[in-house]
Amino acid sequence: MSFGDEHGHGGDQGRPDSGFGGSGQTRTRLPDGRGGDVYGGARRPARGSRSLIAMVGVIVLLVAAIAFANRGGGDAKASAGAGGGGGVTKGAKADPTAATGTKPVEGKNGAIPTGYAKTEQGAASAAANFTVAINSDGMFKKDSRDLILDTLYIPDEAAKLKTALDPAYAPAELGKLGLDAAGNPPQGSTFVSRAIPVGTKVVDISGDTAKVSVWYTGLIGMAGPGSTDPVKTTWQTGTFDLRWLGNDWKIATDTQKDGPAPVPGDNAASSADEISKAVEQFGGFTYAR
Repeated sequence: MSFGDEHGHGGDQGRPDSGFGGSGQTRTRLPDGRGGDVYGGARRPARGSRSLIAMVGVIVLLVAAIAFANRGGGDAKASAGAGGGGGVTKGAKADPTAATGTKPVEGKNGAIPTGYAKTEQGAASAAANFTVAINSDGMFKKDSRDLILDTLYIPDEAAKLKTALDPAYAPAELGKLGLDAAGNPPQGSTFVSRAIPVGTKVVDISGDTAKVSVWYTGLIGMAGPGSTDPVKTTWQTGTFDLRWLGNDWKIATDTQKDGPAPVPGDNAASSADEISKAVEQFGGFTYAR
């Protein structure tokens, strides 16, 4: 603290000579409460650093508490269904997609992830990846379609779908999309079929069964010169009845419905060449969540 911080220092106009360096007199400060101070008032108490440190500490703790409360992952609940425990019916509350510490799947059958955990997160992950696989361009070729069905569905359902889906991928139907009978696009064109999961909801999970809904957007169409079916976006929701079989989640049955679809944005449509290059440069996801 400088001398200027004390009353009376830095200017004694109108006062008798202070005697500093001259008269040899000594100034005396009277104790508080006795007759007043010759310097015009008591010395101001020095502001200690303790209060400032305490205030900073409180602010740091408050910020840490807010950050902890807003951390992703939601409630730390024990995984339902693990080990065949009791079931949990989920409401309309969205499932968080933040990391939970559970390792992602380590196995693959071709490009399809396998080996999901028998938990809510595992069921949601399975459903999201199943959505990607059954909406991929691999479904338009017989061999890869059968592999996808065998990998994702329980055996009885896979066998049934191999027959039931064949008419949907018959040469006439493929031709409407610009593909040949084998599911190949014309030379110089790129066929696009992708699904991008937006969110998942575990509707119910109990023991060896689970019901999971996946809201997703998709890309479908042909990018190339003279295409009569340009690439467009779709919005759908798929619901999967899953069964724990062979130490993994499999699809027992599934249904699809349109929407919910948001209002289209203001983006101008890209050219067929730009879409083709984007498909080549940006690979589709094989593991979501």
